[in-house]
Amino acid sequence: MAFYVPFNDRNLEISFFMLKPTGECADDIIDVLKQVSLYTASLGCIQSSILKSIHGNLIIWNGAWIKRSKENKILLSAALLSMLSSLANMATLMDHSFFNSYTGESRDGTPAVRFYTGDIVSLSSASLVAPNESNENSVAYACLAMFKDRFRKMVGANCGVCLRSHILPRIACLFVWDSLQSCYSYILKTDYRKAILPYLDGFSLDIKYDVFRVVYVSGHS
Repeated sequence: MAFYVPFNDRNLEISFFMLKPTGECADDIIDVLKQVSLYTASLGCIQSSILKSIHGNLIIWNGAWIKRSKENKILLSAALLSMLSSLANMATLMDHSFFNSYTGESRDGTPAVRFYTGDIVSLSSASLVAPNESNENSVAYACLAMFKDRFRKMVGANCGVCLRSHILPRIACLFVWDSLQSCYSYILKTDYRKAILPYLDGFSLDIKYDVFRVVYVSGHS
């Protein structure tokens, strides 16, 4: 079973719900999120997955949906937030948003990101501190250029995708690695300031980065 994100697919939306445990066992939270995955299938969720931070305490539930109108998306978000309220005594919802993919690459030529239970993924995001439409578009283009330049140099990265939020002024990049060692090797050897910051020069951004293990995938293979 794979979680599948096509490149440049404007008909598929990816939702991310980021949760921070409040002292409860992460395994218990993951069990509840598995039940959420089963229920969201009745709401039209095509596939879902759960990512657990390797060194931090962040857990991400994400789902894939056929694109909806703005009104239906608001209703869907409300339904999802209501379901996740059952976790209020176990975890704090830190953030959530819906994204569309707008570029990506893979080593084997597959026009999509695919990841499976047990895989290692890295996730980075860049959010504008003082957003406007012009800056949002500029950051999206800058991240696209950076992605195209850097991906082939990322030894051990099997595939990657850039996503743009519908709700927030935010770009996210997700990469699937062949091993945790490969991911760490790239992180430790890369001079991020020299390689990445020139693309984002002039923007006031809140940048976040984490490495996750895929602990659950549900949906179409």
